[in-house]
Amino acid sequence: MFSKNTLSKRVNSFDIIKIKSTSNPQTITFGSPFTTESEEIIHSVSVTYHSYGNYIPGKTKVVWVCHALTGNSDVFDWWPGLFGTNGLFNPNEYFIICANVIGSSYGSTCPNSINENGEKYLQNFPLITPRDMSRIHEQLRIYLEIETIDILIGASLGGQQAIEWAIEHPSLIKQLILIATNARHSAYGIAFNEAQRQAIYNDPTFGNGNIDDAKEGLKIARAIAMISYRSYQGYAITQTDENNNKLDDFKASSYQRYQGQKLADRFNAYSYIVLSKAMDAHNVGRKRDSISKALQEIRSKTLIIGIDSDNLFPTSEQKFLKNKIENAKYAEISSAFGHDGFLVEGEKLKDIINDFLHNDFKKFSPTIFKHKKTI
Repeated sequence: MFSKNTLSKRVNSFDIIKIKSTSNPQTITFGSPFTTESEEIIHSVSVTYHSYGNYIPGKTKVVWVCHALTGNSDVFDWWPGLFGTNGLFNPNEYFIICANVIGSSYGSTCPNSINENGEKYLQNFPLITPRDMSRIHEQLRIYLEIETIDILIGASLGGQQAIEWAIEHPSLIKQLILIATNARHSAYGIAFNEAQRQAIYNDPTFGNGNIDDAKEGLKIARAIAMISYRSYQGYAITQTDENNNKLDDFKASSYQRYQGQKLADRFNAYSYIVLSKAMDAHNVGRKRDSISKALQEIRSKTLIIGIDSDNLFPTSEQKFLKNKIENAKYAEISSAFGHDGFLVEGEKLKDIINDFLHNDFKKFSPTIFKHKKTI
């Protein structure tokens, strides 16, 4: 972690009474080294974040979003329905903030950053974990002088960060919303991530010294990942060819190539390795008494949402969280889109979360709140 009393406001200065919204990302650099869980040192840490709405201490409700694997801090762009001027969380009623995690490729310290030797990290970027990410979120909160987080929300890797933050600072977060996430990443999930990394490692351009290395490997990695993100039913609905006489170049094949190219155009292979390894390392029981006791540290009113077709983060993992976190409620949505349902099913999530926020659990009896399939 950062050493005490060494945060430096190098880029932006803030009025302690109000933080004003800006449509552009902001970046700050902390003035001291950060020691990771793996005991590696990042000598300079920058964090890029978006904020929406105006923060007035004691008056404005704060919603903090932790983004997923290849997401970014512009939550209005990728989580419609939940966030935006017409969303459940809008900047006229809330102060909304989302920070890009270290290791990613959207402005925070990452493999493209310069290390203490004046060289780019690339494949030598330190091993980081969701706990590291949450600790940097906490330093950003301190820097911005945000007193309390009214609602902390995250899905997938974002949920892993949120859980760690809620464990380490149980009095900070009033309400916690965890979607399609877990207390420890599964062997199944780790296996999928390793298969993706092998595709990148075996790209002959990996390690050539450029941030755009291993683009072909990254495309293959993403194609592998899509199979875990979606479901059998989802592919059947959206990628089945209507032509019974077709022999080659199937719609599903084209879709896999498209998704690989789409990610390669906006991300890099080194960040993909860093973040997939971070997900693998998620285990709230590490260096604590146990997973169960760690989850019992959470004091926030908690809503946990599972997706019935999610094979990567199955609902059994969310039900485990519900059973171990005090004062937690569980809801479940039906979706054909598997793990990606947390991005696709904005309206369903909106309904559930709205009930949670405004009825104080009253509509969560029984605890499973099912939406009918609409596809």
